[in-house]
Amino acid sequence: MRIIPGLKDGASIEEAVRLVAQMFKLAGIDEALVDARALIGYALKLSRAQLLSHADRILEAREINAISALAARRLKHEPVSRILGHREFWDLEIYVSPDVLVPRPETETVVEAALDIVLRSGMRLEKLRILDIGTGSGALLLALLQELPNAVGIGSDVSEAAIAVARGNAERNDLARRVHFVVCNIADGLAGPFELVVSNPPYIPHGEIATLMPEVRDYDPNLALDGGTDGLDAYRAIARDAPRILAPRSHLIVELGMGQESAVAALFQQSGLTVSPARADLAGIPRALVGQKTIP
Repeated sequence: MRIIPGLKDGASIEEAVRLVAQMFKLAGIDEALVDARALIGYALKLSRAQLLSHADRILEAREINAISALAARRLKHEPVSRILGHREFWDLEIYVSPDVLVPRPETETVVEAALDIVLRSGMRLEKLRILDIGTGSGALLLALLQELPNAVGIGSDVSEAAIAVARGNAERNDLARRVHFVVCNIADGLAGPFELVVSNPPYIPHGEIATLMPEVRDYDPNLALDGGTDGLDAYRAIARDAPRILAPRSHLIVELGMGQESAVAALFQQSGLTVSPARADLAGIPRALVGQKTIP
């Protein structure tokens, strides 16, 4: 397999990195060099430091074939995290499958907002009950459990396959004893109350899915993307359940899509929640909306 021009027998690791990165750049792939290093390191079972220290090592034919196979997948815009099968999220190693979203950096904004509330309330060591609606890979819930040593959590999802991935991630990160995963829609059948509810729900308007980057459109599960005609279907369902599942003075924190803050805030206010301005992500986009149940 020779899909990278110039990558042939006798090439060094340094040459392979340069040629693959060049091909990625020509294909319009962002962070071409970062991706090239990640995939070549994976193919050769070398860390980034080892890639640099062994830069002049000559590659064997089988190694070139392995690198070419991985590069071919990336050139089809398959995300690196899906090729590798895992991604780091909040210092956790989160494994993914085609049935779940790859956890993204902006979702860490929800973790930050939740921890800020808990820490300001002096409740870090309390036995909090946390619910993660639409848990997917479990990344959001597991990050919170890692930071809150006495908390316990429930993750809900309509997808049995996603729940299986989440359970596996809980076990790998030694958090399985404090978490339970349930196949259900939103919070159906869950009694509560919970002191903290979080969610990264589907929020892409149905008609916009076809316009998404191929890394998202072609590889993320549609079930985790499609938020209905206006992108707000999941938020409406969460808002309906919020008064029932939230404990008094507890908080609901959801990830937002771009431009959705006012619409979601209105839904939460209609359900009796007090809403605070959304916390922005690193790009300055309002990303984590907080609602509090202030009336018993």
